[in-house]
Amino acid sequence: MIGLASCHSKTAAYHIHRSWTEGIEGPPPSTLCVWFDFPVVGFSGYHHSGCHREMEVSMFLNTLTPKFYVALTGTSSLISGLILIFEWWYFRKYGTSFIEQVSVSHLRPLLGGVDNSSPTNSNTSNGDADSNRQSVSECKVWRNPLNLFRGAEYNRYMWVTGREPLTYYDMNLSAQDHQTFFTCDSDHLRPADAIMQKAWRERNPQARISAAHQSLELEDCATASILLAEEEATTIVEAEKLFKQALKAGEGCYRRSQQLQHHGAQYEAQHRRDTNVLVYIKRRLAMCSRKLGRTREAVKMLRDLMKEFPLLSMFNIHENLLESLLELQNYADVQAVLAKYDDISLPKSATICYTAALLKARAVSDKFSPEAASRRGLSTAEMNAVEAIHRAVEFNPHVPKYLLEMKSLILPPEHILKRGDSEAIAYAFFHLQHWKRVEGALNLLHCTWEGTFRMIPYPLEKGHLFYPYPICTETADRELLPTVFHEVSVYPKKELPFFILFTAGLCSFTAMLALLTHQFPELMGVFAKAFLSTLFAPLNFIMEKVESILPSSLWHQLTRI
Repeated sequence: MIGLASCHSKTAAYHIHRSWTEGIEGPPPSTLCVWFDFPVVGFSGYHHSGCHREMEVSMFLNTLTPKFYVALTGTSSLISGLILIFEWWYFRKYGTSFIEQVSVSHLRPLLGGVDNSSPTNSNTSNGDADSNRQSVSECKVWRNPLNLFRGAEYNRYMWVTGREPLTYYDMNLSAQDHQTFFTCDSDHLRPADAIMQKAWRERNPQARISAAHQSLELEDCATASILLAEEEATTIVEAEKLFKQALKAGEGCYRRSQQLQHHGAQYEAQHRRDTNVLVYIKRRLAMCSRKLGRTREAVKMLRDLMKEFPLLSMFNIHENLLESLLELQNYADVQAVLAKYDDISLPKSATICYTAALLKARAVSDKFSPEAASRRGLSTAEMNAVEAIHRAVEFNPHVPKYLLEMKSLILPPEHILKRGDSEAIAYAFFHLQHWKRVEGALNLLHCTWEGTFRMIPYPLEKGHLFYPYPICTETADRELLPTVFHEVSVYPKKELPFFILFTAGLCSFTAMLALLTHQFPELMGVFAKAFLSTLFAPLNFIMEKVESILPSSLWHQLTRI
């Protein structure tokens, strides 16, 4: 029966090939030869001689026209091209390969991946947990010390450009901050504070503003004036007026709670809330003065605030003071502030590191020349300036591109990630003018900042002056920054995944084969036949050896089964 089927299949293939070559309408052999000739090769190979099998394979290859090879290679090129496009889009959006992610997440457990819950891996699991805790601490999101006003600055930008400058994640973090700093457990005892407690949880801005007005109708509420100054005021002048109104109410609440703070936990929590409200108001008033050109007044307010509340270093008020002093070009006072806060025991920031680099660059930048430095070498002052720049670049490698205007700036977010792109944007947005004011500072930065990367060839594994660069910054920055119109800066640059390179090579190779087959069909047909013959040669050799070893009766029984 098998032999009969083989004969019928070969006869059908012959007539189809003949009808196609003679111009008779019918399906091309490239579509039907697979259905007829594969059974020939598959079944007859088990009981025919090796010579007959080679003749059938040759007949199968002869029935394939050049159009078949063009269609095959063209289809392969199209499919691999679509996979390449999807892989590239997924890599640009999520920073990883889709195929690799699916393989690791789903296929590896099915193929017997390592079980982290097993007792033998307890030490490894503990080490991973420690590294995870370190990663979480490194990727803590901080409140931007110089964040803009929503109503007077962020909303005006959106009205003009039609772009939303803040992400939902960033605004949600701000809402959590407001609930933490501006509310306490005893707010339900006072109607105005109870309304504001609900207002800070509202997602709709108009609902928050309406609740703040409702609270002010009951009494002079400091947090209600804060909300209106931040979100409803459309100019800095209006915001300053509302903050002054909030200051009057906030100082009264602070004095009352200060006298009662030791009477119980409830009064202590209320005093802590009133302290946060007062510090916030005074800081924003100083920022209003700075934005309205009264910089000396802003410096005095910030100094008084730091003296009155010296323990509230988590608000990073010194960064506001540094920016105001740089605006006044009071570099001696800037150096005094850095001497206090640029300490090894205190957390660093881009403002601290790059301001220290700016001061050291200021001493040599006006006379610095790369040609002269290459001839005579760097002086001690120039070496100190270069080392300070390398230190700053190691802490946050994203800043130089914004200072050198190699990358466009956007409005800074309300929260930043230290050592990340969000912090770089926030720093450059306010400090670019200070670097431009110092003659030659940007030139010195341009000539020296890339040398940092030669000292740290593997920044994710080992640092030079700081801890290794955290690997979580890209993910957090994509949540904090509007990726719709801003390309997040990534450090270190990620290499293209293997599957993108593989699909790119496959797409190019198959497209080239399709083009060559279309232009030179006869020559490519010879190559294709030679390649397939070589490909099937080991299989034919194995089958011949098996037939020579096994008895013919046993082989006949196996083929029948």
